[in-house]
Amino acid sequence: MNQKANYIKQRLSLREPLKESLDIVVQLCDELELKKDIDLSQELEKVTKAFPTCVDFEREFPSLCFSIATGVGKTRLMGACITYLHLEKGINNFFILAPNLTIYDKLIKDFGEPGYEKYVFKGISEFVHNTPQIITGDNYAQSGQMFTDEAIRINIFNISKFNRDAGKPRGNEAGMLPRIKRLSEYLGESYWSYLSDLDDLVILMDEAHRYHADASRKAINELKPILGLELTATPIDEKGHSFKNVVYEYSLAKALEDGKYVKSPAIATRKDFNSQGLSASDIEKIKLEDAISVHNKTKNELEIYAKNNGVRLVKPFVLVVCKDIDHASEIQKYVSSKSFYNGEFEGKVLQIDSSTKKEEEIERQFVELETTANQIEIVIHVNMLKEGWDVNNLYTIVPLRAANAGVLIEQTIGRGLRLPYNGERTGVESVDKLTVLAHENFEKVIEEAQNPDSILNKMSQVVLEDDDLKQNVEVITSGSTLEVELKKEEDRIAAISNEKEKQIAQHSHDAKKSLIYVLPTFSSDEGVSKVSDLERPEIKKAALEKLKSLPAIQSNLFGKEVVDEAEKIYDSVVGDYKNKIIEIPRMELTLGEVQVGYEDFDLVTSSGFDFTLLSEEIMVMELTGEKRTENINVQFGSLVEQTPVNQVIGELMDFPEVDYDENADLLNKLVKQAIDYLDRKIGKKDDLALLVRQFRKLIAKNIYDQMQGHFMVEEPKYGTPNVQPFVKIEDWNFSVMKDGRRDFKDTISPVGLIPKLVFSGFAKACHFEYKFDSKTEKDFAFVLEQDKSVLKWMRPAPGQFRIYWANNSKQYLPDFVVETQDVIYLVETKAAGQMNTDEVKDKKRAALQYCKHASDFTAKNKGKKWSYLLIPHDEIKQTSSMEFLVKSFEQSK
Repeated sequence: MNQKANYIKQRLSLREPLKESLDIVVQLCDELELKKDIDLSQELEKVTKAFPTCVDFEREFPSLCFSIATGVGKTRLMGACITYLHLEKGINNFFILAPNLTIYDKLIKDFGEPGYEKYVFKGISEFVHNTPQIITGDNYAQSGQMFTDEAIRINIFNISKFNRDAGKPRGNEAGMLPRIKRLSEYLGESYWSYLSDLDDLVILMDEAHRYHADASRKAINELKPILGLELTATPIDEKGHSFKNVVYEYSLAKALEDGKYVKSPAIATRKDFNSQGLSASDIEKIKLEDAISVHNKTKNELEIYAKNNGVRLVKPFVLVVCKDIDHASEIQKYVSSKSFYNGEFEGKVLQIDSSTKKEEEIERQFVELETTANQIEIVIHVNMLKEGWDVNNLYTIVPLRAANAGVLIEQTIGRGLRLPYNGERTGVESVDKLTVLAHENFEKVIEEAQNPDSILNKMSQVVLEDDDLKQNVEVITSGSTLEVELKKEEDRIAAISNEKEKQIAQHSHDAKKSLIYVLPTFSSDEGVSKVSDLERPEIKKAALEKLKSLPAIQSNLFGKEVVDEAEKIYDSVVGDYKNKIIEIPRMELTLGEVQVGYEDFDLVTSSGFDFTLLSEEIMVMELTGEKRTENINVQFGSLVEQTPVNQVIGELMDFPEVDYDENADLLNKLVKQAIDYLDRKIGKKDDLALLVRQFRKLIAKNIYDQMQGHFMVEEPKYGTPNVQPFVKIEDWNFSVMKDGRRDFKDTISPVGLIPKLVFSGFAKACHFEYKFDSKTEKDFAFVLEQDKSVLKWMRPAPGQFRIYWANNSKQYLPDFVVETQDVIYLVETKAAGQMNTDEVKDKKRAALQYCKHASDFTAKNKGKKWSYLLIPHDEIKQTSSMEFLVKSFEQSK
């Protein structure tokens, strides 16, 4: 187990496929010569022995290909390899080839800008003071200061410029030496000569299938690197031949099966779709209209996710695949016209094909699609999306007029599988899903998906309901009752015509708004443990001081007047605030680390430790065979200098689960027990060291096998959180259909409509509007509104609680918070058949811990107790009472 490689894996947070790839680099770099003028066939034999898929380097130097699906992190793997080769092998010179200008510019930022969020060496302390020097295809002729011995040099070249600079000059430069081969005043030789003379040059090829053409292959060979590392998602050359030097493969199909690093693709069709009697053009129009319905829903869901989680907004777009340029022009004209969604997409359509833009311009425009300022929502293309043009905001694909829809989807789907948030799934279906429309070909595609080797096999199926397709949906924010009242007040002020009266009203509004912002920022250290503490004079004074320092007040021309008004209305604002919030303590409840290790036990030596000493003599005989054999005793090497115990412990430490620091006592105990047994069995003290040297690996393996039987994983425990007083009531963000609002007392039929509607009319709730996931939740809200024991209640919005479960990978959000005269309840409603599932038990455990810590805090500060209710759905009826539900379903353990 290589310590440097483990260090790199941890610091760069490598994903599993990248860890496996780095391990291969480590293994082969220990076996290969890593120098010029080597016997290539012998080097190939070493690689083929370990990785039979590599039968030919296909170059004049050892070159290893890693076939890794798009979106998994090939750039980060390049950074890991460079780090390892420098730290472990002392290599300072690297050469990265990029397939186009887009990736070229991206790689320069990834490797050369430490402040950039995607900087690949972030976390590598050795590179903080010895930052790698980036030499590019644009500055190599002026980079003399970069060629110091201690510098780590990373050359980054765009392949077209590299080939052009290294190839035969044309035009005004005809007859001259190629640009990169001309004399450099800094070096005293050409840059080409400098590179090819380096004895430690390693070349890394991003999108390696672009460099198997004859011109590229020849130029790369002339650089004479000691090692090549090739990365591609498609290890097939320009002639359609598979690479012969693949040592590792993590295919798109495998990535989809793992479900971690790429979007989850789904193939969709309209419910009961029948193409009979429809022309090809009619089918296309239906697919395009349905695609926009899917697109709009996705856009709303992404906006809600961004608001709820405080992350950047991702703007999705639709990709339309056409058969040829004329077809693309026809579609572009249609979707930009008034006939398509009343002209909504005029100016929001980008056509990409060889007739519309130069390749470099296409690359630039495609990458710009990720920016929220970009207005493009539909991209129409004809086979123009090459490697590297992968964006993370493609969410809907519409293949049109495909001769073989399955093949087209397989070829196109990779364009949209990149995930927008750190390349990882969020757990939210709408954020993690790519939808492909295939109405008329749906059944054919499903048939092709039966092939286990097809990526279509990994796609889920979506049937689009007619009602859903016709919905006009918007995203709304449901603020707390306090904030909604402020908004209504703003509208009233806007309607005031008298300027002096309007200004006075505005001062009062600004004061109230600023106070509501300041009040929940107080902590226990500042003397506030409950809302009523805000009424104390010293807290009022502190609140006004906080208010004065707010940017909104300092930048206000009438800041002094607003502060004066805040002082006047402070008591009434606090009173209103107290009546309209539930005092939810502020805490972050997280699980501690999973405790793993080995239980103490005694080694069983009755089997597996019966070894017989082997001969350690070298036999010598004359070639004639006339003289008798001489036996020469072997002289022990450095291993003999180690004690038998240390020899075996050293072998045990090669097992990845065995941490010496954590298990030193147990390891020494078990190894000594094994050695003592062998010592007694062998009889001769002098033979013990030799026996252990001969069988140390097997002894360690037998000990390790017994240790695995005593491996334990302790359930993580919740730590004690730092509890602070009440938090602000967070906003709800959700989508609503046009005409999709209802009073909560309305009877909804069918009940399946309930999750699609927004309800209002509440008198006790902390928000004016809510959505419910089920009839059970809606009925429970009815109970809370009618029950006299309930003072206030709320449906907590995402972010209201910071309660974590599932090894801190998920946040728990209870369905309701209910305040009564003496107790505040966290409430979870659950299907009766799911009450005893592991998920419900884990959430219950988290909720009980929250209630315990909240109650401990409030008990010290004369506040209300917190308790947890877990209620099966069939026990909630509109006639239920809160008293009955509490007595029946309050949880204690």
